[in-house]
Amino acid sequence: MNQDAPDASMTEVAELAAFLENHPKTLVLSGAGISTASGIPDYRDKDGVRRGKAPIQGPDFRNKEAVRKRYWARSMLGWPTLAQTRPNAGHHAVAELQASGHVSAVLTQNVDGLHQQAGSSDVIELHGNIHTVVCLDCGMQFSRSAIQALLEHANPGLAGAAAAALPDGDAQFEPDALAEFHIPGCERCGGMLQPDVVFFGDGVPRARTEAAEQALAQAGALLVIGSSLIVFSGYRVCRMAAAAGKPIAAINRGITRADQLFSLKAETATELILPALARHLQGSKYAGRSSAGSLVG
Repeated sequence: MNQDAPDASMTEVAELAAFLENHPKTLVLSGAGISTASGIPDYRDKDGVRRGKAPIQGPDFRNKEAVRKRYWARSMLGWPTLAQTRPNAGHHAVAELQASGHVSAVLTQNVDGLHQQAGSSDVIELHGNIHTVVCLDCGMQFSRSAIQALLEHANPGLAGAAAAALPDGDAQFEPDALAEFHIPGCERCGGMLQPDVVFFGDGVPRARTEAAEQALAQAGALLVIGSSLIVFSGYRVCRMAAAAGKPIAAINRGITRADQLFSLKAETATELILPALARHLQGSKYAGRSSAGSLVG
């Protein structure tokens, strides 16, 4: 037996494999838990309790200069760590499951872009992508790396300061004074720049909501991966699936807001169980093929 996952997950892999075989073209809904093995901290503990301080609210970011300065100062220190992260075995396994036809599309609450890096297609980013910055005045888009260069040039005293990484490119850093911190404006119109993500307190753009609804309508089932579903946008997808009579399975370590809606739930770490699941389904294609090396062999 492969020793990269605990024996207790053997049953979970077999059950998940049966779920996907019985419901081809399953829609995946992923959350922060699939990216923790890549070194990106998640928001909540296994009991669904949020870690750290309350997040910045979108209206505060746009209406209060002090809030924008705090956001960009922390992002200036935290984003380089996020930019260096790479997909882990869980992301790659999702791409394999999609390539084999078991997964249709990927609906993600994450803003890290790791599903695309791993090779997944038809990825719907509910909350946007942290690697893009948009001007709120003229709509021009910039790469986050280009904005990082401007931030570091304008604030050399802060560049390179040590700070622990927090979720979504944030950093554990409380500057003593931000009066001198400079936020670059749009190079086209001088307007306000915002990361192209959905802040807390803001709604998911209608086009993304419609894309998510269409993906769910075309899917036979829903598989939740690494999300507590505390944020309503993800929980709403589960409620819609349940209302449509579509079965829901989940892989998540700890409680979720939608536990009562699941027909199946596994709690093994995503970076362990997803590769084992992909191997098991690949092996099941070939009658009589040896399953040596498989988690469920």
